[in-house]
Amino acid sequence: QVQLVESGGGLVQPGGSLKLSCAASRSTFSRYAMGWYRQAPGKERELVASITDDFSTNYADFVKGRFTISRDNAKSTVYLQMNSLQPEDTAIYLCNAYPAYDEWGLGTQVTVSS
Repeated sequence: QVQLVESGGGLVQPGGSLKLSCAASRSTFSRYAMGWYRQAPGKERELVASITDDFSTNYADFVKGRFTISRDNAKSTVYLQMNSLQPEDTAIYLCNAYPAYDEWGLGTQVTVSS
């Protein structure tokens, strides 16, 4: 069973930046495509960005040009650099394989507010 531990969330003003990290316990991390997802109150969980094992990336339209996903296989960690944050980006951010497995971490709360 893989463990996923997200960190780096917080409260930020509109236009601000945050960098999220997700540490995975799986020793074969480098073989998996990974994704960042988010879930806002009262909304369905949605995919934000994904990165394949060969570092190809894909982004949801609502974050293109603002967010960057990356990974460090030596550290079994995937990152999400978020710039130009807006109030509508407020959500719990979670990482998982892409496509996602059933096991999820707790996520990290991102709140964008003035």
